[in-house]
Amino acid sequence: MQWAEIDFEIIVEPTDESYPAELEPREVAVHIARQKAEAVKHKINRQTIIAADTIVVLGKEIIGKPKDRTDAINILNKLSGAHHQVITGVVIINNGNEISFADVTDVEFHSLTNEQIEFYVDKYQPYDKAGAYAIQEWIGVVGIKCINGDFYNVMGLPVSRVVQALDTM
Repeated sequence: MQWAEIDFEIIVEPTDESYPAELEPREVAVHIARQKAEAVKHKINRQTIIAADTIVVLGKEIIGKPKDRTDAINILNKLSGAHHQVITGVVIINNGNEISFADVTDVEFHSLTNEQIEFYVDKYQPYDKAGAYAIQEWIGVVGIKCINGDFYNVMGLPVSRVVQALDTM
């Protein structure tokens, strides 16, 4: 958002990230983003709220944030050499109006060694990252084979699409 020259303030409010089992992955990401927007909306008096949530989908499995080191290593072993999707749900609330959408980016990892995975987890501790990784860190440089879609979506916010949505409000 800084690079888009949009003034903003980050407000973190603990939010339940559970979701109904029948939702499709895109709906899951938007559902959680909406819960985050609502949690913040009741705490502050702002004209515009932008909330987002990112999930990783491998096959039909939704992968959220790892619980601990072992979980992070297991997640990255699953993603190693595999294609997955990163889906970010966005909810924008402005003066009672709402725009919501999900942006999808396809990502493929090179095959990673156990040593690479353990190095990354131990050094970067990606416990607050969906899929146990951040593309802008070491693992993105050495581990990502290719992406198809918005790089910034994989970082957690499809900024270009958010700016376009803000322009319509």
